[in-house]
Amino acid sequence: MPSPPPATALRIDPATGLLLSVRQVLTDHFEPRPGAMAPELIVIHGISLPPNEFGGPWIDRLFTGSLPPEVHPYFAQMAIGRVSAHALIRRDGEIVQYVPFGERAWHAGRSSYRGRPECNDYSVGIELEGAEGVPYEAVQYANLAALIKALLVAYPTLSTEQIAGHADVAPGRKSDPWDSFDWARLRSML
Repeated sequence: MPSPPPATALRIDPATGLLLSVRQVLTDHFEPRPGAMAPELIVIHGISLPPNEFGGPWIDRLFTGSLPPEVHPYFAQMAIGRVSAHALIRRDGEIVQYVPFGERAWHAGRSSYRGRPECNDYSVGIELEGAEGVPYEAVQYANLAALIKALLVAYPTLSTEQIAGHADVAPGRKSDPWDSFDWARLRSML
């Protein structure tokens, strides 16, 4: 299967919170945001399942609660919780959406940003398929920038000043998107 081209312009349907023209693997691992608040923070994550392996169905299976614990030893510990993200950008640039952006996904866990706890309540979680020490692909940066631009249009409560890594909101507990993520490169694209 050929890699998808870099996204140049993406659009979010404001009525549904769905990103148009991307693969949808919608999950029930979400809930309404408290008080119907709009997102105010974007959290960038890194993920690979199994660790340091790319491709395959496992990230979709994790976020939909159907990760088979017997397939890989690492999966046994991952299959016990209910987690999700709003979107994933795979190594080839494919964007997959799991949770409508107006809803509360379960991506940050125990977290705090600039003294404000419970980041899941007010953030959008975007996963990048990657691993510690492995540089992200150019198409991932291009599609991440396109997705962030679409989010800024759909949700005026977001800004380029409110973008953090998982390590920033859960220091000591999480380290992704790791040092391999080039923050300056992303900011230059926004």
